[in-house]
Amino acid sequence: MSARILVVDDVPVNVKLLKVKLELEYFDVLTATDGDAALAVARADRPDILLLDIMMPGLNGYEVCRQLKADPATQHIPVVMVTALSDAADKVLALECGADEFLTKPVDDVALMARVRSLVRLKRTMDEWRLREGLNREFGIVADVRTERSEEILGAGVITVEDDPEAARRIGETLQAMRLNAVTTPSIGEGLTLAQQPGVDLVQISVGLAQEDGLRLCSQLRSDDALRQVPILLIARDLEMARVVKGLELGANDYLIRPIDRNELQARVTTQIRRKRYQDHLRALHQQSLTMALTDALTGLFNRHYLAAHLSRMLARIAETRKPVSVIMVDVDNFKQINDAHGHGVGDRVLKELAGRLSRNLRNFDLVARYGGEEFLIVMPDAGQAGALLVAERLRSQLAARPIALEDGSAELLVTVSMGLTWTEDPETPPTDLVLAADRALYAAKAAGRNCVVADDRAPVRPGRDGMAGAGS
Repeated sequence: MSARILVVDDVPVNVKLLKVKLELEYFDVLTATDGDAALAVARADRPDILLLDIMMPGLNGYEVCRQLKADPATQHIPVVMVTALSDAADKVLALECGADEFLTKPVDDVALMARVRSLVRLKRTMDEWRLREGLNREFGIVADVRTERSEEILGAGVITVEDDPEAARRIGETLQAMRLNAVTTPSIGEGLTLAQQPGVDLVQISVGLAQEDGLRLCSQLRSDDALRQVPILLIARDLEMARVVKGLELGANDYLIRPIDRNELQARVTTQIRRKRYQDHLRALHQQSLTMALTDALTGLFNRHYLAAHLSRMLARIAETRKPVSVIMVDVDNFKQINDAHGHGVGDRVLKELAGRLSRNLRNFDLVARYGGEEFLIVMPDAGQAGALLVAERLRSQLAARPIALEDGSAELLVTVSMGLTWTEDPETPPTDLVLAADRALYAAKAAGRNCVVADDRAPVRPGRDGMAGAGS
Protein backbone atom coordinates (compact mmCIF):
# COMPACT_ATOMS: atom_id res chain seq x y z
CA MET A 1 0.00 0.00 0.00
CA SER A 2 1.79 3.13 -1.21
CA ALA A 3 1.15 6.61 0.15
CA ARG A 4 2.68 10.07 0.32
CA ILE A 5 4.19 10.85 3.71
CA LEU A 6 5.48 14.19 4.98
CA VAL A 7 8.37 13.89 7.45
CA VAL A 8 8.94 16.98 9.61
CA ASP A 9 12.00 17.29 11.87
CA ASP A 10 14.56 20.06 12.43
CA VAL A 11 17.38 17.48 12.67
CA PRO A 12 18.51 16.56 9.13
CA VAL A 13 19.83 13.16 10.24
CA ASN A 14 16.42 12.21 11.65
CA VAL A 15 14.71 13.30 8.43
CA LYS A 16 17.14 11.33 6.28
CA LEU A 17 16.81 8.20 8.43
CA LEU A 18 13.02 8.19 8.34
CA LYS A 19 13.01 8.99 4.63
CA VAL A 20 15.24 6.01 3.84
CA LYS A 21 13.16 3.64 5.97
CA LEU A 22 9.89 4.75 4.41
CA GLU A 23 11.20 4.68 0.85
CA LEU A 24 12.39 1.12 1.39
CA GLU A 25 8.73 0.31 2.06
CA TYR A 26 7.80 2.06 -1.23
CA PHE A 27 6.27 5.18 0.31
CA ASP A 28 6.60 8.53 -1.45
CA VAL A 29 8.33 10.84 1.05
CA LEU A 30 8.19 14.64 1.35
CA THR A 31 10.27 16.51 3.94
CA ALA A 32 10.26 19.74 5.93
CA THR A 33 12.61 21.03 8.63
CA ASP A 34 10.37 23.50 10.49
CA GLY A 35 6.72 24.13 11.31
CA ASP A 36 6.06 26.85 8.75
CA ALA A 37 7.50 24.74 5.96
CA ALA A 38 5.46 21.74 7.14
CA LEU A 39 2.22 23.73 6.92
CA ALA A 40 3.12 25.01 3.46
CA VAL A 41 3.94 21.52 2.13
CA ALA A 42 0.84 20.00 3.73
CA ARG A 43 -1.43 22.60 2.13
CA ALA A 44 0.24 22.38 -1.27
CA ASP A 45 0.81 18.63 -1.60
CA ARG A 46 -1.84 17.11 0.73
CA PRO A 47 0.17 14.14 2.03
CA ASP A 48 -1.58 10.99 3.22
CA ILE A 49 0.18 11.08 6.59
CA LEU A 50 2.34 13.56 8.46
CA LEU A 51 5.16 12.36 10.76
CA LEU A 52 5.79 15.35 12.99
CA ASP A 53 8.50 16.16 15.51
CA ILE A 54 7.40 18.21 18.53
CA MET A 55 10.50 20.12 19.59
CA MET A 56 11.32 22.46 16.70
CA PRO A 57 12.37 26.13 16.47
CA GLY A 58 9.54 28.54 15.67
CA LEU A 59 6.27 26.66 15.48
CA ASN A 60 6.51 23.50 17.56
CA GLY A 61 4.75 20.27 16.63
CA TYR A 62 1.75 20.96 18.86
CA GLU A 63 1.03 24.28 17.14
CA VAL A 64 1.55 22.79 13.69
CA CYS A 65 -0.94 20.04 14.53
CA ARG A 66 -3.48 22.56 15.86
CA GLN A 67 -3.26 24.63 12.68
CA LEU A 68 -3.56 21.57 10.45
CA LYS A 69 -6.66 20.38 12.28
CA ALA A 70 -8.23 23.86 12.20
CA ASP A 71 -7.87 24.14 8.42
CA PRO A 72 -10.67 22.39 6.46
CA ALA A 73 -8.18 21.68 3.66
CA THR A 74 -5.80 19.72 5.92
CA GLN A 75 -7.80 18.66 8.97
CA HIS A 76 -8.29 15.14 7.62
CA ILE A 77 -4.56 14.37 7.26
CA PRO A 78 -3.54 11.87 9.99
CA VAL A 79 -0.75 13.21 12.19
CA VAL A 80 1.76 10.99 13.99
CA MET A 81 3.92 12.74 16.59
CA VAL A 82 7.43 11.24 16.55
CA THR A 83 9.48 12.68 19.40
CA ALA A 84 11.99 12.03 22.15
CA LEU A 85 9.44 13.23 24.72
CA SER A 86 7.94 10.33 26.63
CA ASP A 87 5.98 11.85 29.51
CA ALA A 88 2.29 10.89 29.59
CA ALA A 89 1.34 14.56 29.70
CA ASP A 90 3.15 15.17 26.40
CA LYS A 91 1.28 12.29 24.81
CA VAL A 92 -2.10 13.52 26.05
CA LEU A 93 -1.38 17.06 24.83
CA ALA A 94 -0.51 15.71 21.39
CA LEU A 95 -3.76 13.74 21.23
CA GLU A 96 -5.77 16.74 22.41
CA CYS A 97 -4.19 18.81 19.64
CA GLY A 98 -5.62 16.32 17.16
CA ALA A 99 -2.70 13.93 16.64
CA ASP A 100 -3.69 10.39 15.70
CA GLU A 101 -0.65 8.74 17.26
CA PHE A 102 2.32 9.51 19.50
CA LEU A 103 5.52 7.50 19.00
CA THR A 104 8.60 7.88 21.20
CA LYS A 105 12.11 7.81 19.74
CA PRO A 106 13.80 5.51 19.07
CA VAL A 107 10.80 4.27 17.11
CA ASP A 108 10.29 0.56 16.54
CA ASP A 109 10.36 0.20 12.75
CA VAL A 110 7.80 -2.60 12.61
CA ALA A 111 5.35 -0.69 14.82
CA LEU A 112 5.86 2.49 12.79
CA MET A 113 5.14 0.80 9.46
CA ALA A 114 2.10 -1.01 10.84
CA ARG A 115 0.74 2.25 12.23
CA VAL A 116 1.39 4.11 8.98
CA ARG A 117 -0.39 1.45 6.91
CA SER A 118 -3.33 1.44 9.34
CA LEU A 119 -3.71 5.21 9.08
CA VAL A 120 -3.39 5.12 5.28
CA ARG A 121 -6.29 2.66 5.12
CA LEU A 122 -8.33 4.87 7.42
CA LYS A 123 -7.60 8.04 5.46
CA ARG A 124 -8.50 6.50 2.10
CA THR A 125 -11.79 5.21 3.44
CA MET A 126 -12.59 8.58 5.01
CA ASP A 127 -11.57 10.42 1.83
CA GLU A 128 -14.06 8.36 -0.12
CA TRP A 129 -16.88 9.08 2.35
CA ARG A 130 -16.09 12.80 2.29
CA LEU A 131 -15.99 12.75 -1.49
CA ARG A 132 -19.46 11.24 -1.53
CA GLU A 133 -20.62 13.83 1.02
CA GLY A 134 -19.53 16.56 -1.39
CA LEU A 135 -21.46 14.88 -4.19
CA ASN A 136 -24.51 14.66 -1.97
CA ARG A 137 -24.41 18.42 -1.43
CA GLU A 138 -24.09 18.98 -5.17
CA PHE A 139 -27.24 16.94 -5.66
CA GLY A 140 -29.13 19.05 -3.15
CA ILE A 141 -28.93 16.88 -0.03
CA VAL A 142 -28.41 19.54 2.64
CA ALA A 143 -27.17 18.55 6.07
CA ASP A 144 -25.60 20.32 9.00
CA VAL A 145 -21.90 21.00 8.58
CA ARG A 146 -20.02 18.71 10.95
CA THR A 147 -16.42 17.76 11.58
CA GLU A 148 -14.87 14.89 13.47
CA ARG A 149 -13.81 17.10 16.38
CA SER A 150 -17.29 18.56 16.74
CA GLU A 151 -18.91 15.19 17.42
CA GLU A 152 -20.40 14.61 20.88
CA ILE A 153 -19.36 11.52 22.84
CA LEU A 154 -21.85 11.50 25.72
CA GLY A 155 -23.73 8.23 26.05
CA ALA A 156 -21.44 6.33 23.67
CA GLY A 157 -21.34 2.57 24.20
CA VAL A 158 -17.93 1.12 25.09
CA ILE A 159 -17.18 -2.57 25.64
CA THR A 160 -13.95 -3.56 27.40
CA VAL A 161 -12.65 -7.13 27.28
CA GLU A 162 -10.29 -7.38 30.25
CA ASP A 163 -9.72 -10.36 32.58
CA ASP A 164 -7.68 -8.48 35.21
CA PRO A 165 -10.36 -7.41 37.75
CA GLU A 166 -8.42 -4.41 39.07
CA ALA A 167 -7.56 -3.13 35.58
CA ALA A 168 -11.18 -3.63 34.50
CA ARG A 169 -12.39 -1.67 37.52
CA ARG A 170 -10.08 1.30 36.86
CA ILE A 171 -10.95 1.41 33.17
CA GLY A 172 -14.65 1.20 33.94
CA GLU A 173 -14.47 4.05 36.45
CA THR A 174 -12.65 6.26 33.95
CA LEU A 175 -15.21 5.60 31.22
CA GLN A 176 -18.15 6.14 33.55
CA ALA A 177 -16.65 9.46 34.63
CA MET A 178 -16.76 10.42 30.95
CA ARG A 179 -20.53 9.65 31.05
CA LEU A 180 -20.19 6.73 28.67
CA ASN A 181 -22.21 3.51 28.70
CA ALA A 182 -19.34 1.22 29.71
CA VAL A 183 -19.52 -2.57 30.04
CA THR A 184 -16.61 -4.89 30.89
CA THR A 185 -16.26 -8.63 30.40
CA PRO A 186 -13.36 -11.10 30.77
CA SER A 187 -14.54 -13.24 27.83
CA ILE A 188 -14.06 -12.65 24.11
CA GLY A 189 -17.22 -14.67 23.43
CA GLU A 190 -19.31 -12.39 25.60
CA GLY A 191 -17.45 -9.40 24.15
CA LEU A 192 -18.54 -10.41 20.65
CA THR A 193 -22.14 -10.87 21.82
CA LEU A 194 -22.14 -7.45 23.48
CA ALA A 195 -20.63 -5.85 20.38
CA GLN A 196 -23.56 -7.11 18.33
CA GLN A 197 -25.98 -5.03 20.40
CA PRO A 198 -27.03 -1.60 19.05
CA GLY A 199 -25.28 1.55 20.24
CA VAL A 200 -21.70 0.23 20.45
CA ASP A 201 -19.15 2.91 19.53
CA LEU A 202 -15.88 1.31 20.70
CA VAL A 203 -14.49 -2.08 21.69
CA GLN A 204 -11.38 -2.23 23.87
CA ILE A 205 -9.50 -5.53 23.94
CA SER A 206 -6.70 -6.64 26.23
CA VAL A 207 -3.99 -8.28 24.14
CA GLY A 208 -2.66 -10.26 27.12
CA LEU A 209 -5.74 -12.19 28.25
CA ALA A 210 -4.67 -15.12 30.43
CA GLN A 211 -6.89 -17.82 28.93
CA GLU A 212 -7.88 -16.47 25.50
CA ASP A 213 -6.42 -14.75 22.48
CA GLY A 214 -7.68 -11.16 22.38
CA LEU A 215 -6.66 -10.82 18.74
CA ARG A 216 -9.18 -13.54 17.90
CA LEU A 217 -11.94 -11.10 18.85
CA CYS A 218 -10.27 -8.42 16.75
CA SER A 219 -10.39 -10.77 13.76
CA GLN A 220 -14.02 -11.73 14.43
CA LEU A 221 -15.11 -8.10 14.58
CA ARG A 222 -13.40 -7.27 11.30
CA SER A 223 -14.89 -10.36 9.62
CA ASP A 224 -18.48 -9.39 10.51
CA ASP A 225 -20.13 -7.03 7.99
CA ALA A 226 -22.24 -5.46 10.73
CA LEU A 227 -19.32 -4.86 13.10
CA ARG A 228 -16.30 -4.11 10.92
CA GLN A 229 -16.81 -0.33 11.26
CA VAL A 230 -16.72 -0.40 15.09
CA PRO A 231 -13.33 0.98 16.23
CA ILE A 232 -11.02 -1.30 18.20
CA LEU A 233 -8.59 -0.05 20.87
CA LEU A 234 -5.99 -2.60 21.96
CA ILE A 235 -4.52 -2.59 25.49
CA ALA A 236 -1.06 -4.12 25.85
CA ARG A 237 2.28 -4.12 27.62
CA ASP A 238 5.55 -2.99 26.05
CA LEU A 239 6.61 -6.62 25.65
CA GLU A 240 3.47 -7.31 23.61
CA MET A 241 4.21 -4.82 20.81
CA ALA A 242 4.61 -7.61 18.25
CA ARG A 243 1.01 -8.64 18.95
CA VAL A 244 -0.11 -5.02 18.80
CA VAL A 245 1.41 -4.77 15.32
CA LYS A 246 -0.45 -7.93 14.33
CA GLY A 247 -3.64 -6.40 15.73
CA LEU A 248 -3.17 -3.27 13.63
CA GLU A 249 -2.72 -5.46 10.57
CA LEU A 250 -5.99 -7.22 11.46
CA GLY A 251 -7.79 -3.88 11.54
CA ALA A 252 -7.44 -2.48 15.08
CA ASN A 253 -7.58 1.31 15.12
CA ASP A 254 -5.41 2.28 18.08
CA TYR A 255 -3.62 0.94 21.16
CA LEU A 256 -2.71 1.82 24.76
CA ILE A 257 0.42 0.68 26.60
CA ARG A 258 0.22 -0.29 30.28
CA PRO A 259 0.37 1.15 32.86
CA ILE A 260 -2.61 3.05 31.54
CA ASP A 261 -2.60 6.77 32.11
CA ARG A 262 -6.16 7.93 32.86
CA ASN A 263 -5.84 11.07 30.75
CA GLU A 264 -4.40 9.18 27.79
CA LEU A 265 -7.22 6.64 27.99
CA GLN A 266 -9.76 9.47 27.94
CA ALA A 267 -8.04 11.16 24.99
CA ARG A 268 -7.78 8.00 22.86
CA VAL A 269 -11.34 6.89 23.66
CA THR A 270 -12.66 10.36 22.80
CA THR A 271 -10.81 10.35 19.46
CA GLN A 272 -12.14 6.93 18.45
CA ILE A 273 -15.74 7.67 19.44
CA ARG A 274 -15.74 11.01 17.63
CA ARG A 275 -14.31 9.39 14.53
CA LYS A 276 -16.87 6.58 14.65
CA ARG A 277 -19.77 9.01 15.04
CA TYR A 278 -18.46 11.23 12.25
CA GLN A 279 -18.20 8.19 9.98
CA ASP A 280 -21.75 7.21 10.98
CA HIS A 281 -22.88 10.71 10.01
CA LEU A 282 -21.20 10.45 6.60
CA ARG A 283 -22.71 7.01 6.01
CA ALA A 284 -26.18 8.24 6.95
CA LEU A 285 -25.80 11.11 4.53
CA HIS A 286 -24.66 8.68 1.89
CA GLN A 287 -27.65 6.43 2.51
CA GLN A 288 -29.92 9.43 2.15
CA SER A 289 -28.49 10.02 -1.30
CA LEU A 290 -29.65 6.56 -2.36
CA THR A 291 -33.26 7.73 -2.02
CA MET A 292 -32.77 10.58 -4.47
CA ALA A 293 -32.67 8.80 -7.80
CA LEU A 294 -28.93 8.21 -7.73
CA THR A 295 -29.23 4.45 -7.85
CA ASP A 296 -30.42 1.96 -10.40
CA ALA A 297 -33.75 0.51 -9.29
CA LEU A 298 -32.99 -3.00 -10.54
CA THR A 299 -29.46 -3.63 -9.28
CA GLY A 300 -29.16 -1.17 -6.41
CA LEU A 301 -25.93 0.16 -7.93
CA PHE A 302 -25.26 3.83 -8.56
CA ASN A 303 -26.69 4.99 -11.84
CA ARG A 304 -25.13 6.82 -14.74
CA HIS A 305 -26.06 10.23 -13.34
CA TYR A 306 -24.13 9.65 -10.11
CA LEU A 307 -21.29 7.98 -11.98
CA ALA A 308 -20.66 11.05 -14.15
CA ALA A 309 -20.26 13.32 -11.12
CA HIS A 310 -18.16 10.77 -9.21
CA LEU A 311 -15.77 10.13 -12.10
CA SER A 312 -15.26 13.87 -12.60
CA ARG A 313 -14.36 14.23 -8.94
CA MET A 314 -11.97 11.28 -9.00
CA LEU A 315 -10.15 12.63 -12.05
CA ALA A 316 -9.83 16.08 -10.48
CA ARG A 317 -8.29 14.48 -7.37
CA ILE A 318 -5.36 13.17 -9.43
CA ALA A 319 -3.85 16.66 -9.20
CA GLU A 320 -3.83 16.26 -5.42
CA THR A 321 -3.06 12.56 -4.99
CA ARG A 322 -0.79 12.11 -8.05
CA LYS A 323 -2.17 8.60 -8.35
CA PRO A 324 -3.85 7.12 -11.44
CA VAL A 325 -7.52 6.32 -11.91
CA SER A 326 -8.64 3.23 -13.83
CA VAL A 327 -11.99 2.59 -15.48
CA ILE A 328 -13.31 -0.86 -16.43
CA MET A 329 -16.31 -1.31 -18.72
CA VAL A 330 -18.11 -4.63 -18.16
CA ASP A 331 -20.61 -6.14 -20.58
CA VAL A 332 -22.60 -9.37 -20.20
CA ASP A 333 -21.85 -11.73 -23.08
CA ASN A 334 -24.81 -12.82 -25.25
CA PHE A 335 -27.31 -11.09 -22.98
CA LYS A 336 -29.97 -10.83 -25.71
CA GLN A 337 -29.89 -14.60 -26.07
CA ILE A 338 -30.52 -14.97 -22.33
CA ASN A 339 -33.56 -12.71 -22.55
CA ASP A 340 -34.85 -14.44 -25.69
CA ALA A 341 -34.40 -17.95 -24.30
CA HIS A 342 -35.48 -17.43 -20.68
CA GLY A 343 -37.41 -14.17 -20.55
CA HIS A 344 -36.67 -10.73 -19.19
CA GLY A 345 -37.26 -11.86 -15.60
CA VAL A 346 -34.28 -14.17 -15.82
CA GLY A 347 -32.29 -11.44 -17.54
CA ASP A 348 -33.03 -9.12 -14.63
CA ARG A 349 -31.92 -11.80 -12.17
CA VAL A 350 -28.63 -12.18 -14.05
CA LEU A 351 -27.99 -8.42 -13.88
CA LYS A 352 -28.78 -8.27 -10.15
CA GLU A 353 -26.55 -11.24 -9.36
CA LEU A 354 -23.64 -9.89 -11.39
CA ALA A 355 -24.02 -6.47 -9.76
CA GLY A 356 -23.78 -8.05 -6.33
CA ARG A 357 -20.74 -10.12 -7.21
CA LEU A 358 -18.91 -7.14 -8.67
CA SER A 359 -19.65 -5.01 -5.61
CA ARG A 360 -18.57 -7.66 -3.11
CA ASN A 361 -15.24 -8.27 -4.82
CA LEU A 362 -13.97 -4.69 -5.06
CA ARG A 363 -12.31 -2.40 -2.52
CA ASN A 364 -14.67 -0.37 -0.36
CA PHE A 365 -13.53 2.85 -2.02
CA ASP A 366 -13.96 1.57 -5.59
CA LEU A 367 -17.26 2.34 -7.31
CA VAL A 368 -19.31 0.11 -9.60
CA ALA A 369 -22.29 1.58 -11.43
CA ARG A 370 -24.84 0.37 -13.94
CA TYR A 371 -23.94 2.19 -17.11
CA GLY A 372 -26.94 1.07 -19.11
CA GLY A 373 -28.59 -2.11 -20.35
CA GLU A 374 -26.25 -4.99 -19.54
CA GLU A 375 -23.19 -2.75 -19.09
CA PHE A 376 -21.46 -1.83 -15.81
CA LEU A 377 -18.66 0.65 -15.19
CA ILE A 378 -16.06 0.31 -12.43
CA VAL A 379 -14.04 3.31 -11.23
CA MET A 380 -10.85 2.44 -9.33
CA PRO A 381 -8.95 5.32 -7.70
CA ASP A 382 -5.24 4.86 -6.92
CA ALA A 383 -5.03 2.00 -9.45
CA GLY A 384 -2.86 1.93 -12.54
CA GLN A 385 -2.60 -0.46 -15.44
CA ALA A 386 -1.11 -3.47 -13.68
CA GLY A 387 -3.36 -3.41 -10.63
CA ALA A 388 -6.54 -2.80 -12.60
CA LEU A 389 -5.69 -5.63 -15.03
CA LEU A 390 -5.25 -8.05 -12.16
CA VAL A 391 -8.58 -7.02 -10.62
CA ALA A 392 -10.41 -7.21 -13.94
CA GLU A 393 -9.09 -10.67 -14.75
CA ARG A 394 -9.90 -11.90 -11.24
CA LEU A 395 -13.46 -10.62 -11.55
CA ARG A 396 -13.88 -12.10 -15.03
CA SER A 397 -12.67 -15.54 -13.99
CA GLN A 398 -14.79 -15.57 -10.81
CA LEU A 399 -17.93 -14.65 -12.70
CA ALA A 400 -17.29 -17.31 -15.33
CA ALA A 401 -16.63 -19.99 -12.73
CA ARG A 402 -19.94 -19.66 -10.86
CA PRO A 403 -23.20 -20.32 -12.74
CA ILE A 404 -26.26 -18.29 -11.76
CA ALA A 405 -29.16 -20.33 -10.43
CA LEU A 406 -32.67 -19.49 -11.61
CA GLU A 407 -35.10 -18.51 -8.86
CA ASP A 408 -37.19 -21.67 -9.21
CA GLY A 409 -34.07 -23.84 -9.02
CA SER A 410 -34.86 -25.44 -12.36
CA ALA A 411 -31.54 -24.65 -13.96
CA GLU A 412 -28.27 -22.75 -13.76
CA LEU A 413 -26.94 -20.32 -16.34
CA LEU A 414 -23.25 -20.02 -17.08
CA VAL A 415 -22.80 -16.31 -17.68
CA THR A 416 -19.57 -14.67 -18.81
CA VAL A 417 -18.54 -11.06 -19.25
CA SER A 418 -16.16 -9.10 -21.45
CA MET A 419 -14.20 -6.18 -20.06
CA GLY A 420 -12.50 -3.12 -21.49
CA LEU A 421 -10.01 -1.25 -19.35
CA THR A 422 -8.28 2.10 -19.48
CA TRP A 423 -6.53 4.42 -17.03
CA THR A 424 -5.11 7.91 -16.75
CA GLU A 425 -2.67 9.89 -14.64
CA ASP A 426 -3.77 13.22 -16.11
CA PRO A 427 -6.30 15.22 -14.04
CA GLU A 428 -7.31 17.09 -17.18
CA THR A 429 -8.60 13.94 -18.87
CA PRO A 430 -12.27 14.48 -19.83
CA PRO A 431 -14.45 11.81 -18.21
CA THR A 432 -16.14 11.13 -21.53
CA ASP A 433 -12.78 10.39 -23.16
CA LEU A 434 -11.95 7.87 -20.45
CA VAL A 435 -15.30 6.12 -20.80
CA LEU A 436 -14.96 6.04 -24.60
CA ALA A 437 -11.49 4.50 -24.30
CA ALA A 438 -12.86 1.79 -22.01
CA ASP A 439 -15.74 1.24 -24.41
CA ARG A 440 -13.34 0.81 -27.36
CA ALA A 441 -11.35 -1.70 -25.33
CA LEU A 442 -14.59 -3.53 -24.52
CA TYR A 443 -15.44 -3.68 -28.22
CA ALA A 444 -12.01 -5.21 -28.82
CA ALA A 445 -12.69 -7.80 -26.12
CA LYS A 446 -15.94 -8.73 -27.84
CA ALA A 447 -14.15 -9.00 -31.18
CA ALA A 448 -11.51 -11.23 -29.58
CA GLY A 449 -14.12 -13.83 -28.72
CA ARG A 450 -15.72 -12.53 -25.50
CA ASN A 451 -15.04 -13.70 -21.94
CA CYS A 452 -11.75 -11.79 -21.81
CA VAL A 453 -10.18 -8.51 -20.72
CA VAL A 454 -8.63 -5.96 -23.07
CA ALA A 455 -6.69 -2.95 -21.82
CA ASP A 456 -6.96 -0.22 -24.46
CA ASP A 457 -5.28 -1.61 -27.59
CA ARG A 458 -3.50 -4.45 -25.82
CA ALA A 459 -4.02 -8.16 -26.34
CA PRO A 460 -6.87 -9.89 -24.50
CA VAL A 461 -5.99 -11.28 -21.06
CA ARG A 462 -6.99 -14.90 -20.48
CA PRO A 463 -6.01 -17.51 -17.88
CA GLY A 464 -2.66 -19.11 -18.69
CA ARG A 465 -1.90 -22.76 -18.28
CA ASP A 466 -0.72 -22.15 -14.71
CA GLY A 467 -3.99 -20.38 -13.83
CA MET A 468 -2.41 -16.91 -13.89
CA ALA A 469 -3.42 -14.12 -16.25
CA GLY A 470 -1.62 -14.22 -19.56
CA ALA A 471 -1.86 -12.77 -23.03
CA GLY A 472 -4.49 -14.45 -25.18
CA SER A 473 -4.50 -14.98 -28.88
